[in-house]
Amino acid sequence: MSEEIELVDYEKKGIVFNIQKFSIHDGPGVRSIVFVKGCTLSCKWCSNPEAQNHQPIVLFNEKSCISCGKCLSACSNNAIDPSIKGLINRKLCVACGSCATICPAKALTISGKTMSVNEVIQEIKKDAIMYRRSNGGITISGGEPLVQADFVAEILKACKALGWNTAIETTGYADFTQIERVIPYVDTILLDIKNIESEIHQRGTGQANELILANALRLAAMAAKVVVRVPLIPEFNANSRSIHLIAEFAKYMANVSEIHLLPYHKLGANKYELLGRNYPMDDSLETPAEEDVAAYKKIVEDHGFSCTIGG
Repeated sequence: MSEEIELVDYEKKGIVFNIQKFSIHDGPGVRSIVFVKGCTLSCKWCSNPEAQNHQPIVLFNEKSCISCGKCLSACSNNAIDPSIKGLINRKLCVACGSCATICPAKALTISGKTMSVNEVIQEIKKDAIMYRRSNGGITISGGEPLVQADFVAEILKACKALGWNTAIETTGYADFTQIERVIPYVDTILLDIKNIESEIHQRGTGQANELILANALRLAAMAAKVVVRVPLIPEFNANSRSIHLIAEFAKYMANVSEIHLLPYHKLGANKYELLGRNYPMDDSLETPAEEDVAAYKKIVEDHGFSCTIGG
């Protein structure tokens, strides 16, 4: 392992859309979360829809726009069109950033920045003292980190070389060679399992789940620790049957003792407006009631797992 760590490619580049500091979720202790672009699923409740596209993307905040027209003249691809919802013709936009650079009101911004492994490490290193004091570390999230597996593996290798705890949040929907690329450098895998029934899974996420479940069994056998995470989504899996089936499946996974239940929220709903899209979920859907979540928690615990709400 030490020989591999010495071979970190600090010049490897990837696309990052956020680095969140001082998080107490997504792994033990205080953490920095590196969010990378790209996702293999299209979950209707996604709270980071700007991450679904692998490439940088322009966001438009209509409420901040002062209608000065400077973006129109700045765009060489004629992708700015005031007559359409969201202002930006996504078929023509190449996210060059010219419109965002010239916008005086900051109504136009770019989500996604090309960074090297070294640039990422230098940024998160600023908070290294917090990792040591809290037994925290670094979590790679997204999007789906395995879309950029080579880049993510180099970040994780660099973190291990510095002695930091590492975690990765993944849907598990990837070629297994991508998973093998990162597993040696991960202390905790936070694996989303959204539904055991493939048809339901496909309706909610855009993909069937056979690959995810197969990967879950294989990666759990190789990983140091796996935490199964279940987003509780109304009319999708926030019901006793779905939670029971997930807990039953988790019994077949090695190195799993925890299941986290993550109640549905609408915190990312406004981002769809920034992308010129409608929020895919029904506006009437609400966070599951506390008594229902408590019942799902008991189902998980009755299957022999510890259960955390949130996490």
